[in-house]
Amino acid sequence: MLKILGLDIGTTTISAVVADAETGKILDSRTVKNDSVIDGTKLQKPEVIINTVLKIKDELAEKHSPLTAIGVTGQMHGILYLDKDGEAVSPLYTWQDESGNKPFNGETFASYLTKITGHTMASGFGLVTHFVNIRENNVPENAVTLCTIHDYLVMKLTGRKTPLMHSSDAASLGCFDLAKADFDDDALRKIAIDRSFLPEVCSDCTIVGKDENGVPVSVAIGDNQASVLGSVSDENSILVNIGTGSQVSVITDSPKALSDGEARPLNNKKFILVGAPLCGGRSFALLHKFFTECAEIFGGNKDDIYKNMDKIAEINPDEHSLTVDTRFCGTRKNPDIKGNISGITESNFNPAELTRGFLYGMANELYTLYNSFNNKGNMLVSSGNAVRKSSVLRHYLENLFGMKLHVPAHTEEASFGAAIFASVASGIYKDTFDAAKKMIHYQ
Repeated sequence: MLKILGLDIGTTTISAVVADAETGKILDSRTVKNDSVIDGTKLQKPEVIINTVLKIKDELAEKHSPLTAIGVTGQMHGILYLDKDGEAVSPLYTWQDESGNKPFNGETFASYLTKITGHTMASGFGLVTHFVNIRENNVPENAVTLCTIHDYLVMKLTGRKTPLMHSSDAASLGCFDLAKADFDDDALRKIAIDRSFLPEVCSDCTIVGKDENGVPVSVAIGDNQASVLGSVSDENSILVNIGTGSQVSVITDSPKALSDGEARPLNNKKFILVGAPLCGGRSFALLHKFFTECAEIFGGNKDDIYKNMDKIAEINPDEHSLTVDTRFCGTRKNPDIKGNISGITESNFNPAELTRGFLYGMANELYTLYNSFNNKGNMLVSSGNAVRKSSVLRHYLENLFGMKLHVPAHTEEASFGAAIFASVASGIYKDTFDAAKKMIHYQ
């Protein structure tokens, strides 16, 4: 049996799966809370994350020895700084970092960088964060490079002193030339960022090194790409992923076949067109917080609020006359956009309608982004806990997209996608779509 370990450093959870590369069967899995947030910030502690992941990895590696390969993925866009010995000398600046929205030269840092570089640069993109840190003297004096948290994990697993970054993550930092599959040197010069400070980039399914037990470890990939690889068995699929954030993705041969959203590298000269709302599943969490505060104020039961929200939404799912715009965090292109609730009448202003309105709003934001793509798909696939838990959300997605929704039989799609990627990097399969056809099954 060929056993592949897939590791995923998410924003709120850390997950791992052990998969049989020949059948796709999940042999074991772990999910724990990512308890590394620095209170009151969008920063996380890299040492806490790494220690948590290594503990899980060691437990699973011992239980399922011998492993054939290890794949790694994690939250995109964020960065941390490293010294010459490859040690972290800063916190992890996550994708939720908002420093790019601060004023600069009569606009914001992000809008200024977009104008100067010609690339879409949003707050939370690693090079936006880095540019702000340079201007505010927040780059550690002993920093010699930067990388993602999952690049850092690969370094810790293999003993590397310098990061090797996959194009899926490099593109998420900003100022990336998709045609060249590397950072845009001209754009970097315009904003005085030294290319030598940025990591080496690769685009293939590559083995970076071996862990202490001699197990090959693949280069880390972005979690959006990993979720695609771990969810779709056919490259003509539409993937809707709803977690802390959310994305709608389709696979394409050309990064130019796009009218909104962004194009991201996948592999084998393939790209994904991605529309990425900033709130995603956090929209529903926001409503949960509101109901919880109501219960606290009026002396109600705070237990099982999520369960009760699902229950009241299921009564009449097609009654959603309240219109909820779930862009509560703005958009990457326009952070000043605000969410809103409209169409309120005497009869529809109640918890059930409000809950259905939020769920429909989440689904509709994704569908609107998908409609802006020039590329379309013919099979609808969805991943993420929100879709698994809410039959109403699944119902809305099917109605909007006009297709039956397929949900993978396995959970933790990103870590499973990392395992698929590692199965190709280690030579078990010739490419990721070949692996997906063998390993991915639907409910």
